[in-house]
Amino acid sequence: MKNKWVQIGLSISSLALAATLVRFLPQVVEAMTGQHVSWTQIGAQFSGLSWQMVALMTVVWLASLLAYTFVLTASLPGLTNAQALTLNAGGSAVSNLLPFGGAAGVAMTIAMTKGWGFQLRAVVVSTLASGIWNTLFRFVLPAVGIVALLVSGERLSPAVTNAGWAGSLSILALVAVVAAALYWDRAAAALGRALDAAARMLPRRIRPAEHALSGSLEKLRADTSEVVRHRWLGLTLGMIFFLVLQWLILVCCLEATGAYPGLAQSIAVFALSRVLTSALVTPSGAGIMEAGTVGALVFFGAPLDSATAAALLFGFWTYTVEIPFGGLALGAWAFLRRRESAAPAPAKESVSR
Repeated sequence: MKNKWVQIGLSISSLALAATLVRFLPQVVEAMTGQHVSWTQIGAQFSGLSWQMVALMTVVWLASLLAYTFVLTASLPGLTNAQALTLNAGGSAVSNLLPFGGAAGVAMTIAMTKGWGFQLRAVVVSTLASGIWNTLFRFVLPAVGIVALLVSGERLSPAVTNAGWAGSLSILALVAVVAAALYWDRAAAALGRALDAAARMLPRRIRPAEHALSGSLEKLRADTSEVVRHRWLGLTLGMIFFLVLQWLILVCCLEATGAYPGLAQSIAVFALSRVLTSALVTPSGAGIMEAGTVGALVFFGAPLDSATAAALLFGFWTYTVEIPFGGLALGAWAFLRRRESAAPAPAKESVSR
């Protein structure tokens, strides 16, 4: 990935695959569901959208962006919400255009925060803390979706029900262990010993160096423990409000197209859609997320044309629109940076922790 031509080739291929999946989404979902839908039917769903619903979607989307700024301000003391919004928008634009956009997003974050006077160590800790919280909640979401279905009365076989409870409880237990290791020294040491013991059971040819796992975990915990200990509540509340608002965007899309399957089912569909965004073959899982969302909605009884239109609408609000919005944010940041370079101001005191 260090070769720029390899990066360009992968990016073009990934974007082309995403565009192809979206272009042939009716054929993909027909292969998945055995039902036929055309772009004419999908277009009819779009044409039926009222301006009031579009305005509501816009407000909820902007509110979700604002909610995530509190995750960033909690992870990087001294960062303002306006700066956090710029960081988030710019990073999302890069991630949505590149199949492995996370690294480029981190580099952009470092460049932007350096210009605002933050020290590199503080930015790295912030990136680790916010990234860990995003990962933990990405693990939690499937468990929430499973539990929502289990308690909703959705007719499931006993085997599926038992597997669902076991899986959700296991996921939540794993998240609790990792969170404890980040917060408490004793928990981190205990988890490190457990990882060392598990590593010693591996074949010698693939066994990591002694204490490699516990050492890496301890280094990660040491770098982020201060932020986690003092700002875990802001990180957690920011993620909760962000995800709830994104779920509300999905609910708006479902209601607007007549594909709403019920409260628990919408939560399960949302959890699945967020997991599918982790697919690396396309930027942010574009195309794959829409297909999986359609399949889940049809499984819960939504009409195919309504489900497809809802999935595409949701993809627009959580993927497509972030690209031009992020471009505008980056353009504003670059313009202000040029103005500052032309008229130097007194140096801002570095913020670190």
